[in-house]
Order: sequence, then structure tokens, then C-alpha cells
Amino acid sequence: MCAGLGTRLKPWTDKHPKALVPVGGVPMLRRVIERLADQGFDEVTINVHHFADQIIEFIQKEELPVENINVSHESEELLDTGGGILNAESFLAEDSRPFLVHNVDILSNADLKKLYDVFETSGAHIILLVSDRNSDRRLVFDNDLNLKGWINLKTGHIRPDNLTINKEDKILAFSGIYMMSPKVFPIMKNNGFSGAFPIMDFFLSDIPDLKIKGMLQDGLEIIDIGKPDTLHRANLKIQ
Repeated sequence: MCAGLGTRLKPWTDKHPKALVPVGGVPMLRRVIERLADQGFDEVTINVHHFADQIIEFIQKEELPVENINVSHESEELLDTGGGILNAESFLAEDSRPFLVHNVDILSNADLKKLYDVFETSGAHIILLVSDRNSDRRLVFDNDLNLKGWINLKTGHIRPDNLTINKEDKILAFSGIYMMSPKVFPIMKNNGFSGAFPIMDFFLSDIPDLKIKGMLQDGLEIIDIGKPDTLHRANLKIQ
């Protein structure tokens, strides 16, 4: 996911896309692609909007470890996370294989191979990578890690409005990394999702035939480099 405006990283993003911000001297897009390749992923689809030409030039000129790289254009309208995935359907649903969604601004030690393997045996449409790290905004799962809803621990706001939280439920932080089946595309369209929308709206839409589960990774470390302070922390960690 590379289309965002990266407003929190100004002034860098006044002239560059967030996807190309260097961490330890290496553009984030390269870091993410190399990590995907290391864990067995063989095709990448990148959505572009903000300074799209710079991203396209980068993937054309750089020697990257994945040969098959698709570009999903959002030149007319920024489609948010859900709309960006739906707009890339022609690439992501060209065969029956599940696909990974990974934000370009995330550095992590996520076990992506395990996430794929868990997805393959889960029977779910979507598997969300989660952990028990510090975060006010969390997802609520039942004891079998089926998604129930969302809660803001600071304000008490919940989604959906009728969410009930039981003592055996698990309240976990979302990583922004997840596996999806191509079967989600007709479900999205049949339930009115189109244009620009956050993927979390789809996750929490309470569609009866949509099965979403979590995979808990103990010791998951994540740095979202989308802010100056966390970008600085990432640079210190890489060095």
C-alpha cells in the first residue's frame, strides 16, 4: 500500500512519496519488497497516487528481488485502504491464490510465511496479524480468534455499536498486515463497497458470510515509520 499522501512526514513528502523515504539509507519500498521476497512471496502489486511517477521510475530502474511487479493506479482519486485493494482486483484475483496486504511504512519482524501457512488451513477469508503490544485502538476476538469488533481503550468507543465483550475475549493490537482470499472481492461488491473506503469498515461490517480471524504473533515488533519520531527510531534501530 503506497498511495498515501504521507502528510505526517512533511517536508519530505512535499516532493517525494512516502514509499521512498529512506530508512538506514534504503528506501522503505525496497525494504518491504526484499522482506516479502525473503519470505517466499513472488509477485507484488503496488498502488500509487502521490508522486506516482517517482515510484514507477524506482521500480523500473532498481534491481528488485521480485520480477513480477504490478502497478495499480489511483491517479484520479485516493481510494483509502479498502478502495485501494478493490481497485487492484484485476491483479490480486487473477488466480485463486491468497494475497498479503502490507503497508509500505511498516518495519517489523512479522512471520509472513507463518501467516500464509495459517491462512491456508484456517478456512477464513481474511487473517489479521495481531499482537498484545501497547495500543489504545484494538480489535476484539473471541476465544477462537474470530473477529468480533473494535474498541478504543482510551475513550471506550466500540464498533459495531452492539458489540459485547466477554471475559474470555482477546483484545489485541492490529499490525496493518493481513492475508486475504480473492473471494473477498464479490463479497465487497455485493455488500455495497465501492470507491474510497477504509478496509476497517469492511472488516467491521458484520457480513454473515465473511469469516475473519486473527493470528497472534508473540514478540511481534513493529515500527510505523509514518511519523518523524518513529522514522528517527527506525533509523537508529537499523544502524
